[in-house]
Amino acid sequence: MAKSVSKQPRRAVRGSTTGRPIMALLDLLGRRWTLRILWELRERSLTSRALREACDDASPTVLQARLSDLRDAGLIALQPDGYGLTDTGRELQDTFLPLHRFAERWSKSLAAD
Repeated sequence: MAKSVSKQPRRAVRGSTTGRPIMALLDLLGRRWTLRILWELRERSLTSRALREACDDASPTVLQARLSDLRDAGLIALQPDGYGLTDTGRELQDTFLPLHRFAERWSKSLAAD
C-alpha cells in the first residue's frame, strides 16, 4: 500500500497582497531591498550584522523580517558562516543582474543631473 504524503501548504511571503506563491514571489522581487540583499550575497555568505551594514544599517528587526521573507521564498538559506544564496537565489540573481546594473546606472545618472 502506498503511503499518502501530506503536502504542507506553501507560506505566502509576509506582506504580500495575495496567498499565491508566484504572486508573492513577484511582490518580493519588486522590492528594492530584495535585490540589494541578493546582490550582497552574490560572492559569499554574510552574517546578519554584515548584511545590516551593507543594507544602509537597516534595524535588526526589519532586517530579520526581510531575511525571513527571503528564506520562506527559498532564495537564501542560513549556513554555518551566515546567510547565503540557494540555487534558486543564484538563478534569480543571474537573471536580474543586468536589471540591477541598469538600475545602478540610472540612479547615478539621476544624481548627476
